[in-house]
Amino acid sequence: MSTLVLVLVLILTVTILLMLVLKWKIHAFISLMIASILAGFLAGMSPGSVIKSIQEGMGGTLGYIAVIVGLGAIFGKILEFSGGAEALSRYLLRKFGEKNAPIALTLSGFIISIPVFLDVGFIILVPVLYSLSRKTGKSLLLYGIPLLAGMATTHAFVPPTPGPVAVAEIIGVNLGWVIMMGLLLGMPVAFIAGPVFGRYISKRIRISPPSLNDEIARERTDSQDYPAFRLVLLIIGCPLVLIIGNTLTEILVEKGTMTESLFSEIIIFIGHPFSALLIATLLALYFLGIRRGTNKQMLQQISNASLGPAGIIILVTGAGGVLKQVLIDSGMGEQLAMGVVSSNINPLLLAWVIAAIVRVTQGSATVAMITAAGIISPILPVFHLNTQQEALVVIAIATGSTILSHVNDSAFWLVGKYLGMDEKQTLQSWTVMETIVSLSGLLLAWLVYQLV
Repeated sequence: MSTLVLVLVLILTVTILLMLVLKWKIHAFISLMIASILAGFLAGMSPGSVIKSIQEGMGGTLGYIAVIVGLGAIFGKILEFSGGAEALSRYLLRKFGEKNAPIALTLSGFIISIPVFLDVGFIILVPVLYSLSRKTGKSLLLYGIPLLAGMATTHAFVPPTPGPVAVAEIIGVNLGWVIMMGLLLGMPVAFIAGPVFGRYISKRIRISPPSLNDEIARERTDSQDYPAFRLVLLIIGCPLVLIIGNTLTEILVEKGTMTESLFSEIIIFIGHPFSALLIATLLALYFLGIRRGTNKQMLQQISNASLGPAGIIILVTGAGGVLKQVLIDSGMGEQLAMGVVSSNINPLLLAWVIAAIVRVTQGSATVAMITAAGIISPILPVFHLNTQQEALVVIAIATGSTILSHVNDSAFWLVGKYLGMDEKQTLQSWTVMETIVSLSGLLLAWLVYQLV
């Protein structure tokens, strides 16, 4: 087939995927599977070859993703149950003071959203926003936007949150480099979209907190027993440090700067994402659970409850792996790659555009990331990118999947409801904030891409 025909097949595949999700309301997992099978047939694959691609794509992806997402879900749920998120936020607010509360909330959101899903973390901390707004008399957006910016940035940029982990696995990028690039770029992005934009929009949209009798979430009292801030920070930081240590040790051994020894093997082993997250989860279970008086049966119930949402993410990611494998096995990816190279398009921009189109059309950031990763993965090898540049492609997909959250995104309604905004106000605040995260993240990724 010609490159033009294959491009048309790919466009038709994505169109069918979006129709299945949007018009017929079929779950993203089933929709991705149907679209992948159709893509295989349209590209001339035999039925047997399509089945083989499904098995290889699903199995190859889930062997990695299932472990990380499963452990990450339990880790985050324990942190949520223990009050660790609130402890971290309250500590930072005390240290930074009322005047610098937006900065403290951005940091809180940035750290908390590493193990905890954005919607859960926001619901946990929204009473803190209400309290600050009542105390200062200022618009709720002055505090809400910074918190959300920190959460949204980490949720998209920094593993072990499922989105960037899934993209890294489908594309085949070292997770340590994704974490380093996510932290490097995520912090300035969070502060631009958070305290800077939050101060601007809060002067133009006055949102008052609900009365105490009407609060959606109840605030914990200061007398309640929170985990220690340092303990929470150490447990959250543990897997990140171990994974980065793994990556740096592998680089030093490869370059001959460090000799291969039992010590280097141990560092590499405990820094593998499987080991790092297992260690962090065990630490959370003990120090935030058993040590604080939570019985083992309750911890088991918490762990079981956390795996429901994780299962959905795992299956959707597996279906993204199927799409990638079909594109590779059909030869479509290779031919498309040659066409892309001849057009001289920047791979970061291409990745961002694909993710942004899917995001704006169907609303789910996760589906946008996984779809974009499945399409871009077979194309990347022809660009001959180094490891750091490949990690930046992951960030580009993440930023594309963040843009223009609107009425087809569940987070749009969640934020609007809890902050007491109508649709217009939510578009002017939350949607613009998400777009700032997307565009500033892409710009910074592009600048770093030129340097590495």
